[in-house]
Amino acid sequence: MNSKSMAAAIVAAAVLAAPAAQAQSFINVLTGGTSGVYYPLGVAIGKIFGDKIPNVKTQVQATKASVENLILLQQGRGEIAFTLGDSLKAAWEGDEEAGFKSRLDKLRTIGAIYPNYIQIVATADSGIKTLADLKGKSLSVGAPKSGTELNSRAILAAAGMTYKDIGKVEYLPFAESVDLMKNRQLNATLQSAGLGVASLKDLSTSADITVVSVPKEIVDKIGPPFVSVTIPANTYTGQDKDVPTAAVINYLVTSSAVSDDLAYQMTKLIFESLPELANSHAAGKEIKLELAATGSPVPLHPGAIRYYKEKGLIK
Repeated sequence: MNSKSMAAAIVAAAVLAAPAAQAQSFINVLTGGTSGVYYPLGVAIGKIFGDKIPNVKTQVQATKASVENLILLQQGRGEIAFTLGDSLKAAWEGDEEAGFKSRLDKLRTIGAIYPNYIQIVATADSGIKTLADLKGKSLSVGAPKSGTELNSRAILAAAGMTYKDIGKVEYLPFAESVDLMKNRQLNATLQSAGLGVASLKDLSTSADITVVSVPKEIVDKIGPPFVSVTIPANTYTGQDKDVPTAAVINYLVTSSAVSDDLAYQMTKLIFESLPELANSHAAGKEIKLELAATGSPVPLHPGAIRYYKEKGLIK
């Protein structure tokens, strides 16, 4: 074989090999703590992607949730992540107080999913019945700089309080907060999650609890992306009345580094697999395709836009 033929053969071999080298895609799904809602939904999404996207390897990563997830996406260390709407807004604006040292400009939205209910639960023997009763008591506000912790700051501020008014502030994930409450070492926990979150179900079956209301006037003081909602009676054992509270919409987010084709496939599979997501956690039942393309503080990924145009949600 002369040198020209050899060169041509090498080029041809390289061209043939290139698609094979790129065929294996990797999707890291960034979730939250294992006792929250993001994790079981993330496991379900990882399985759907692994089963239905050809040549894809998936991994589901437990994290400290919203803020950490968005930073990891910006760094290229994840392909899809769960986040709260207020954290997403703060990341896009580069809000340093919320944990973002600079603007996270690579973020792109896949879609709006379900609302996170701000659920403030106290042990019955703590005597806490209202937000004002939290003064001087011990409260777990979520992992540091998590979406839950940002929600805690916002709710307390609207009620005219800061962490200085609380007797003792604990920065703990959901399950650890509940363990302390069971052992009478903590009066209350604020958990921002889907209704029926495992940690609070566990607490309500093993201790008498009070679900503390967040009145509409407090929610209105904060404004968007917070909205007024109701925790229906009997969501938790011993909770015999509806309780008004605040909610923030959750989003699935990706990055501009993810290809349009992969983002399209991820979006399509999520919204065409809603029964599987509902089976993985009750919060999955609240995900609605018709609301998916609305309200995000960050632009939709072009791949997601393609899917929403196909479904007639975007003109």
